[in-house]
Amino acid sequence: MYRLLIADDEPIEREGLECMVKRYLPDTFEFIHAANGRMAIEYAEKYRPHIAIMDINMPGIGGLEALREMKERLPGTRFIVVTAYDYFAYAQEALSLGAKEYILKPAKREQLIAVFQRLVREIEQESESRARELDLRDKVSQLLPVAENELALMLMLDHSADASTGQLADWLGMSLKQGSAIVIAYSGEAYARMKNKIYDHLRSFIKSHGPGSVVSPLIDRHMAIFLHQPAISEHDWRRQTKQLSEQLTQVSEQTLGLKASIGIGSLHSGADGFRTSYYEAVFASTLPERTETVCHFDELKQQNVLLPSPGAADGNGADVQQSYVASALRQMREQREEQTLSVLDRAKQYIIENFTEDLSLEDVSEVVHLNPHYFSKIFKQQCGETFIDYVTRLRIEKAIALIRSTPLSLKEICFEVGYKDPNYFSRVFKKITGVSPTSYKDQS
Repeated sequence: MYRLLIADDEPIEREGLECMVKRYLPDTFEFIHAANGRMAIEYAEKYRPHIAIMDINMPGIGGLEALREMKERLPGTRFIVVTAYDYFAYAQEALSLGAKEYILKPAKREQLIAVFQRLVREIEQESESRARELDLRDKVSQLLPVAENELALMLMLDHSADASTGQLADWLGMSLKQGSAIVIAYSGEAYARMKNKIYDHLRSFIKSHGPGSVVSPLIDRHMAIFLHQPAISEHDWRRQTKQLSEQLTQVSEQTLGLKASIGIGSLHSGADGFRTSYYEAVFASTLPERTETVCHFDELKQQNVLLPSPGAADGNGADVQQSYVASALRQMREQREEQTLSVLDRAKQYIIENFTEDLSLEDVSEVVHLNPHYFSKIFKQQCGETFIDYVTRLRIEKAIALIRSTPLSLKEICFEVGYKDPNYFSRVFKKITGVSPTSYKDQS
């Protein structure tokens, strides 16, 4: 039900309009009556009508003056202005104030009903549009942490950037043009009992104080933060990342009761540069000789500390520092592979259950909450065949089984396995098996 405010100083006009609207648009409106401009303003603020029909000439505050004030407070309300005077100036002012319609008295029933019907359709379409927008925002908000984790792991693990890294960064609003990595590391086992709490607290703090950031999951005692550099000097950027890191140590100690050591990587450009900065930050966070809780890699270079090359962090290092890095990277790789396999298992199960239906790559990628392009890529990497080839193979295998075990006609089998065109089914069958369905059936 929508709320309709009728503002007119003539009770018979208000009652007549309500009676007519109830008859021709039943169960559509709740009615609110106002006998003058002041009551119209007060009732509008109290009941927030969807539609208000206003007479221009009312005692006290006039209709146009009331409309002006109501429009400022209720921009979503649709206004209809009615008057017994055919003055162009009235119509011009009413429309300039945002009135949807200007109607002369006595108005024809068909005209009024058509106007109400049109405004109701507008309100319904606006409501549906708003619901779709909120639904989309809700889905995106659920996908953002997953996409953010994926981008963080790409920057931490991949040895070379590809197009999907840039696409994912664009989608997340993260510029890879230039920036630095920060690594927060914990010692001991206390962190293991609080992984989710640590991640939630630190991510929330970073998102509120470091816009344009990507935060990794907490893996093997450390998590990485990738920050793109805004338009400030390198000196100011170094000071800003150091200040943020010191705040993170305070958050960790004061709200989580855990002491963290933080390493900051140098400023680099591009996805490969972020990865180098991450390796530097890992090294800085694990340097055993230092005493401060925050260490910048640039300071180590100035002190001529023995530094590792990025390649040293690939798991082949032998000393204590590098074994920590290698362990962290190995666990991240394993976790990523497990996540990927889990997603693909769910995708393949969904395909197996639905391949006889009209099934698209977009349908399946939506089920597993992945971008279609990325899903297509990992599906081929892990399964050794494309999504289309996989579905086609399942359909032809089922067609062969039906030919061998049932008396169904080839046309019936075509529809049974998910094809809508027998000629197309015949061509695909021959491409896969080397013989047409008819020949295959004759040989069976």
